[in-house]
Amino acid sequence: MISANSLVFLIDDDASIRKGVSRLLRSAGYKSEAFESASGFLARDQHTGPACVIVDVQMPGLNGIGFQKALIQRRREEQLIFITGHGDVPMCAQAMKAGAVDFLPKPFRSDKLLRCVERALIRSAEQRRRSAEKNNARHLLDLLTPREFEVMELVITGLLNKQIAGKLGRSEKTVKVHRGRVMQKLGVTSVVELVKLVQKAGIASAARKPA
Repeated sequence: MISANSLVFLIDDDASIRKGVSRLLRSAGYKSEAFESASGFLARDQHTGPACVIVDVQMPGLNGIGFQKALIQRRREEQLIFITGHGDVPMCAQAMKAGAVDFLPKPFRSDKLLRCVERALIRSAEQRRRSAEKNNARHLLDLLTPREFEVMELVITGLLNKQIAGKLGRSEKTVKVHRGRVMQKLGVTSVVELVKLVQKAGIASAARKPA
């Protein structure tokens, strides 16, 4: 299901393409904005909801491939659909390897473009959900003291309090207190939930929280 705050962007220096694709998107129920250049799009504030960009490969100034690189460098998450009358296999492979949703040669079928848009917006929404979960998990882990973080890392490996105490050279009672604080701060009630939270945060188990 497509989110109500989804937005489709179109970048093409050909006014007839902008007009035709904008009309198609509107008829399919999508909100859209069109730009004559990639630089014009980049000057706009980033959309806060799911978004995809239909972008022409060959344009004056910043071309489609350069635009894709610019988004990656800025850690932007818009999903890209390339359209081109000049594409070749190596260019297509490069764009897809860098994460593009699809690479459509002109002229393209309307239904195929709309399917790509749907897929791109679903992917964008999922990416945003995972990103939000990651940020939230990392925020929770930042609440831990260096000592609690150290205990947490050993807890998720399945060690018992007594084993953790032996590894850290501390009393079992102290480890139990730290473990309890970890579970309370992170809002989890089991080791399984703790492991899932750490996985969402994308933090390697060997990492150490700086003091």
